[in-house]
Amino acid sequence: MLRPMGAMRESPGRTCPVSYRYPVDSFAGPAALATDTLWIAGGLYGNRYALAALLEAFETEPGDKALIFNGDFHWFDAEPGEFELIDQAVAGFHALRGNVETEIAAPGEGAGCGCAYPDWVGDQTVGHSNRIMERLRSAALASGRDLGRLAALPMTAVAEVGGERIGIVHGDAESLAGWSFSQEILSTPGGVAHAEREFARTGVRVFASSHTCLPVLLRLPGERALVNNGAAGMPNFRGERYGIATRISVRPYRGALYGTRCAALYVDAIALRYDAAAWERRFLELWPAGSDAHRSYYERIVSGPVFERAA
Repeated sequence: MLRPMGAMRESPGRTCPVSYRYPVDSFAGPAALATDTLWIAGGLYGNRYALAALLEAFETEPGDKALIFNGDFHWFDAEPGEFELIDQAVAGFHALRGNVETEIAAPGEGAGCGCAYPDWVGDQTVGHSNRIMERLRSAALASGRDLGRLAALPMTAVAEVGGERIGIVHGDAESLAGWSFSQEILSTPGGVAHAEREFARTGVRVFASSHTCLPVLLRLPGERALVNNGAAGMPNFRGERYGIATRISVRPYRGALYGTRCAALYVDAIALRYDAAAWERRFLELWPAGSDAHRSYYERIVSGPVFERAA
């Protein structure tokens, strides 16, 4: 397993529980679903406006289609009614659990938020995330929703799009909270070499990931592609206030942010242009100035991350 740039410290929010590791045969066997067009949305983070934009865009997609939420659809929705709204909507589609849903429903001893943050993420951010999780868990319990359903969601899925196998994960090819499909790791030769080995091991045509909050689209030898949508519910580039979903299809998409061909497939990043002003107001109602989420995320919500979209 590739370790993220130096040994990780074992502490809440940095620990990656053993239970997060997938069985070795996770990507073998029959596909869970087959379709002509697959939308994948990771990191909704409890943003009701991004959810509305996603569902509206998906509704306009013609032909045979499916939508899967690949984890962390909860996060900022730390109020019982808000949690219920998001949870009820996601329950109508395919879904994987991310570390957020896992730690809501079945907290692991010493896991904290379950993010398994690498060393380049500061201790203050880790502490904020651990406390966000505590508040979110309380809201989830108060919502009356069946948290056992979240615990029972799978960690991985295989879909077939146009007869090609797509590996869908929250983290990476080995762990629910793995970071080897992050922009930071994949910008290194060792990270790319590791990804190539994972494709050879699993035999999938495309890996679709999320978790690490910055988008990636990487073409690899043998007509393979690794796509990470970054976040459906937060801005992904400096100065651009929209989320991103991944679309994999036998058909092209007019208006994609960026994309690539992979064998017979089109792999595209789709902008989710939600009502950013309304979301900012709602975020401030849930997480006012001085709160943990405000300290960690407000600047990104209004201005985007310190990450530029390639020209």
